[in-house]
Amino acid sequence: MTIVHIVLFQFKPQTAVQDVCRRMLALKDQCMHPTTNKPYIKTSVGGKDNSPEGIQHGITHGFVMEFENIEDRDFYVTEDPVHQWFVKSIGDVIEKAQVIGFTPDVY
Repeated sequence: MTIVHIVLFQFKPQTAVQDVCRRMLALKDQCMHPTTNKPYIKTSVGGKDNSPEGIQHGITHGFVMEFENIEDRDFYVTEDPVHQWFVKSIGDVIEKAQVIGFTPDVY
């Protein structure tokens, strides 16, 4: 079953936001499956918030990724060395991060 992984960021002032966003989206092609050695993130999109609702609580950018299954998502989150490096590389520029994941149509 497909797993949807949503990441939301609030950046610290003076952050090179476009660089971080470009690198975040590049993970789709850079992260390799441990068995097949091929990219395993099915889809990856992101952008700057443009909602008029006013309840973002400081969050300015969002990203949505899809994985084929929970095992791939869990590998990405806990073990993938490219993802782990990316997380460490942005630690000083992120004010707030929120992450949720879900299986579509499972309530």
